[in-house]
Amino acid sequence: MKIAVIGTGYVGLVTGACFAEMGVQVTCVDVAEEKINQLRQGSIPIYEPGLDKLVYKNYANGRLSFITDLVECLDDVEVIVSAVGTPPNEDGSADLKYVLEVAWTIGQHINKYVLVVTKSTVPVGTARKVKAAIQEELDKRGVSVEFDVASNPEFLKEGDAINDFMKPDRVVVGVESDRAKQLMERLYKPFMMNNYRLIFTNIPSAEMIKYAANAMLATRISFMNDIANLCELVGADVNMVRLGIGSDSRIGNKFLYPGCGYGGSCFSKDVKALIKTAEKEGYDMQVLKAVEAVNEKQKTILFHKLLKHLGADLNHRKIAIWGLSFKPETDDMREAPSLVLIDNIQKAGGKVNVYDPIAIASCTRITGDRVKYSANMYEAAYESDALLLVTEWKEFRLPNWDLLKKTMNTPLILDGRNIYDKKELESLGFTYSGIGY
Repeated sequence: MKIAVIGTGYVGLVTGACFAEMGVQVTCVDVAEEKINQLRQGSIPIYEPGLDKLVYKNYANGRLSFITDLVECLDDVEVIVSAVGTPPNEDGSADLKYVLEVAWTIGQHINKYVLVVTKSTVPVGTARKVKAAIQEELDKRGVSVEFDVASNPEFLKEGDAINDFMKPDRVVVGVESDRAKQLMERLYKPFMMNNYRLIFTNIPSAEMIKYAANAMLATRISFMNDIANLCELVGADVNMVRLGIGSDSRIGNKFLYPGCGYGGSCFSKDVKALIKTAEKEGYDMQVLKAVEAVNEKQKTILFHKLLKHLGADLNHRKIAIWGLSFKPETDDMREAPSLVLIDNIQKAGGKVNVYDPIAIASCTRITGDRVKYSANMYEAAYESDALLLVTEWKEFRLPNWDLLKKTMNTPLILDGRNIYDKKELESLGFTYSGIGY
């Protein structure tokens, strides 16, 4: 089976590599010539554990190739997977410019049947626009070529994307024809040998499922952050509360961990886009608006704790931050709480030292030389007046507390992910504050 995957970003490259691993002949297409040359040389432009080896292996075996012009492979492929970016517009809606550019190109050049699959996260109704755009170009050419469109949203977790794709808990596909359904069943059959997890829906439902799933997870996070903040005020322990409600089978224990706010490319963008989609239909998504508001406020929680302990004037204060990416096992800093924290500390006059195992390069591109970058976690904390844990990388779990106590100016630990034991740290002479207890 031969397919094309358009876009070699996070979703496209993972998708292409994983299909190739299962024996599919995959051509990855990207207009960025520099990125394509980089991939041909075995260099991966994004960080995702295991992806580099998977790409290199399948490229070397000839199952995975990289080109800059979709037209080169259109006559050979049965399926075209569109995984181009859908960045947010200023109003929060999804920008479909790249999605439609792909559709126009397909309509201008196809000569035989092809199934066009949208894998990018797109608002309900996008497949209809893609179909219209392709048909418009066919009409301009005065030709009649059969084609189908389908929606196949991705549910990849950054840091565990390969495992998510290879062993999916479900694969959602929205189709309009039996032919499209059969092609998608054939494409995903290698991933379904032990457990059939293909869910077929109509196309609008498939488009909605991705947004609804991310919005639900974001809602659980913001709910727990709200509960955590109230716990602090009334003397409750959010860790005990989380255990109690998570034991309820109707609720479960996933995504009930309070923290200093969610970030990344999905939750914030998708919540905003869903709110905007509803507005266009004359509906007010009150719950999701509250979810977004709670999250934006939560990103300032560590800063306010810092001011509570050190005072409003942070001039000549050195603040250490452990963790920059929005979550562990990625270098992604889009919408990361660390960025809000850095800005607030600097506006209050503080100097910021940062360390992250992977995301230093990403931070440099965003913040430049406004912060001091450290080679390791202890260098960042050296002579600091406070240490703020923002991203729960594994190497931060068991630090050398004796060394930190000796080298920090002020033994103040503000834990944005609740990974440390309050009683233990207080017994060692630290001042400690987590989220919700």
